[in-house]
Amino acid sequence: MSDSTKLWYFENIDLFNLLCPHKIEGIEDEHPMTQFKKEEFVYFAEEASNYIYMIAEGRIKIGSYLEDGKESVKAILGKGEIFGELALAGEEKRQDFAQAMDSGTIVCPMTLEDMQNLMSENKPLSFKMMKLIGLRLRKTERRLESLVFKDARTRIVEFLRDEANERGKKVGYETMIPSHLTHKDIAALTGTSRQTVTTILNELREKNIINFDRRKILIRDMELLA
Repeated sequence: MSDSTKLWYFENIDLFNLLCPHKIEGIEDEHPMTQFKKEEFVYFAEEASNYIYMIAEGRIKIGSYLEDGKESVKAILGKGEIFGELALAGEEKRQDFAQAMDSGTIVCPMTLEDMQNLMSENKPLSFKMMKLIGLRLRKTERRLESLVFKDARTRIVEFLRDEANERGKKVGYETMIPSHLTHKDIAALTGTSRQTVTTILNELREKNIINFDRRKILIRDMELLA
C-alpha cells in the first residue's frame, strides 16, 4: 500500500472539519444538517448530482444494484467522511445509491456550486479533493479486480491489510483498526458470506495473527497476515 493511499482517510477527516457548512461563516444557514433513519436513502442512482455530503454521525453505505437485483456494496463510510464527491468530476447523475446504516445518521450537505467556489478560492483544498477522488477510484478498481481474480480468503485478508494501512494505529508492534464494521459488512465489501468472514477471522485469531471484538480489530503481525 502506497503512502498516498494511506493518507486518504485522514485527509478526509481534515476535509470534513474544513468543509462542514456549519463551520463556514456565511453559508451555514443555507445547508441545514439532515437526519436519516436506518435504511433510509440519502439519494438514489439516476438522481441529479447536486450536493457533496459530509457525515456528522452514523454510517452511510454506497452501492448499486446489479441486473439480477442483487446489491453491490462499494463502500461503508463513517463519521467524518465525505461522499457524493464524484459530482466534482463531472458526474451529472448518481451512479450509485447512498443509504443510512444506523438510526440517527446525520449528514451535512453542501451544494456543488458552493464547493466549487471554495475550491476555486483555495488551491490546496482543490488538490486534496481531486486526490481524494482519484484514490477512491483506484480503490474501487482494486476491489473489482479482487472480486474477479481472487478467492474469498485472499479478498478478506487483503481487506484487513487495506484497513490496517488506511485506518490502523500502531500499538507497539501491533496495528489496531478502530472498526465500525460487522462481519456482515465485511462480507458485503468483499463479495463473500458472513459465515465465510467469521470462519476466516476465527482461523486467523486461532493462529494468533489477529484478535477482534465489536469495536476493533488488532493485527498482531502484518507480515503473517498474508
